[in-house]
Amino acid sequence: MSAAVRRDGTWRTVPAAELVPGDIVKLSLGGVVAADVRLTGGEVLLDQSMLTGESVPIEAGLGVQTYAGALIRRGEAVAEVSATGMHTKFGRTAELVRTAHVVSSQQKAVLRVVRNLALFNGIVLVLLVSCAYHLKMPLADLLPLALTAVLASIPVALPATFTLGSAIGARFLAKLGVLLTRLSALDEAATMNVLCADKTGTLTRNELTVTAVRAMPGCSAAQVLALAALASSDGGQDPVDQGIRAADKAQTAPDRPRLIKFVPFDPEAKMSEATVADPGGAIRRVVKGAFAVVGALTPPSASATATAKELEDNGYRVLAVAAGPPTAMELIGLIALSDPPRADSSQLVTELRGLGVRTVMVTGDAPATAAIVAHAVGIDGSMFPPGPIPASLRPEAFAVFAGVLPEDKYKLVKAFQTGGHVIGMCGDGANDAPALRQAQIGIAVATATDVAKSAAGMVLTQPGLAGIVAAVKEGRVTFQRIQTYTLNSMVKKMVAVLFLVVGLILTGRAVLTPLLMVIVMLTGDFLGMSLTTDNVRPSPAPNSWRIGKLTAAGAVMAVCLLAFFVGVLVIGKSALGLGIASLRTLSFVALVFGGQATLYAVRDRRHFWGSRPSRWLAASSLADILIAASLAIGGIAMTALPAFVVAGTLAAALLLAIVMATVKVPVFARLGVT
Repeated sequence: MSAAVRRDGTWRTVPAAELVPGDIVKLSLGGVVAADVRLTGGEVLLDQSMLTGESVPIEAGLGVQTYAGALIRRGEAVAEVSATGMHTKFGRTAELVRTAHVVSSQQKAVLRVVRNLALFNGIVLVLLVSCAYHLKMPLADLLPLALTAVLASIPVALPATFTLGSAIGARFLAKLGVLLTRLSALDEAATMNVLCADKTGTLTRNELTVTAVRAMPGCSAAQVLALAALASSDGGQDPVDQGIRAADKAQTAPDRPRLIKFVPFDPEAKMSEATVADPGGAIRRVVKGAFAVVGALTPPSASATATAKELEDNGYRVLAVAAGPPTAMELIGLIALSDPPRADSSQLVTELRGLGVRTVMVTGDAPATAAIVAHAVGIDGSMFPPGPIPASLRPEAFAVFAGVLPEDKYKLVKAFQTGGHVIGMCGDGANDAPALRQAQIGIAVATATDVAKSAAGMVLTQPGLAGIVAAVKEGRVTFQRIQTYTLNSMVKKMVAVLFLVVGLILTGRAVLTPLLMVIVMLTGDFLGMSLTTDNVRPSPAPNSWRIGKLTAAGAVMAVCLLAFFVGVLVIGKSALGLGIASLRTLSFVALVFGGQATLYAVRDRRHFWGSRPSRWLAASSLADILIAASLAIGGIAMTALPAFVVAGTLAAALLLAIVMATVKVPVFARLGVT
């Protein structure tokens, strides 16, 4: 990028990197502003959408501040450089995109689960070794026992299950036009409780359209649009002219005038005009522009002034159209333009509200326009007053944040996160990129820029916003599946090590060998990953990883499971008179069957018959039971057990599932496990 700069009294072109604060630069049609500058002369039409996200260009004159990256759509001006490079608004935006980072709740959950299990099982392992030492167990027996305890305490498939569950959810969402760029985004969608939504291009269509035409007496709306279209550039980049010509093409106006001459928009005169000939051959002048300018060319009209004020107060951009002989022109009508909301924006806000997610509008547009659009899509609440974003802010305090720059959006997301909220950010422009990167889940709409898509964790590949609701619902389904596996894994890992301690006390020997524990891990942990396909009910409110309460619920379930294991071991030793080799096989069978009982007891937050298990889950459970029973009865890799003992253990496990499911309901309700 280069810039025209005045050095030593002469204009020269230099690389933008050589600009310094205080330089005087020239801004010309079609150029890109190379630094943050303040205009000192001339007038230009500025497209600042790269930074503000607002597609409608603004008129800029003496004293107006503009920023690096803005495009000059019309006119010429001279400006003084105020900031360059990384010190510009655009430079700071790029730096924020690079440095923004937030640790996913899924990462935190895995680390906390592993930490809690390591702490608990570490203490139990010390107790186990102490008991073995007290019983004078030979070192040759103590080492395999310790190894078995270590294997029993490791949740080997937990990280893989998180990944598999998210991948299955991502595959489902891809069919609905939602592409995840980070698998953890699905978990964040489940826990998201605040969505910050950009206005232009996200909640709205990002195109100026004619919203209303107010014709003056003696003229129709169709005639006003037809004449305004003739005074508009055909094929140009001015969004106002494009909107007017599109509205005119959509109607049929009889007796259209013929264009003789067109004069493009003049930034000094603030209007465009055309010379036309009506069907009767009369020559007329047509003028289109700002109401104050066009109104000065026509007789004053109190009703037209009141109508223009009413439309402007509603957030519309108002243009006046006058026509007639050059010396006797009359105001024929007013045209109101706006960027209308998407057809599904209101539905999105309503559905998210029903799911417990608050939607907040964050836009670089003017407060008046932002308030109108917010009300139209159902975002009701107070507007944040102009000023810096505080370090901590409650989302409930304000519903609309207007006039904010990329750095402000980033600060707003961080402020909400400071309050413990899980934030989603939905946007489409480069100006949204820092906030998209900082939010737990950044969502880029289908029309977003490449910068926004690369910063987001989720990209909507189809028009509309329905994919956001689908992601929230599927995220909560995935969360329930992973939470069930996590709870089931915690219960089994806590009990397995405790069972070794109890078994050592009851028999004086190790009731499991490392080989048997490896088989339990392969059959139980990895086949248990089929929980990621289970049929579950998504929660009606945002989820959250409450590992402390989940651990407490797991501890209660662990007591029931440990009682089952101890009961089976006591019956096998005392009633059946089994030797230590057979007791090891019985312990193996009890671990497998008890693990399946626990899985079905905790898979539903209410009664276990509330939803049917998926085919994959049922098939893996059947395979787990058949593998364990076949190995035990056939004496493969272990001492054989009579079939009736295996069948009796399975029957006892079924009874255990009923007991645990009954105990679970009040425990889960008390601890808030949902």
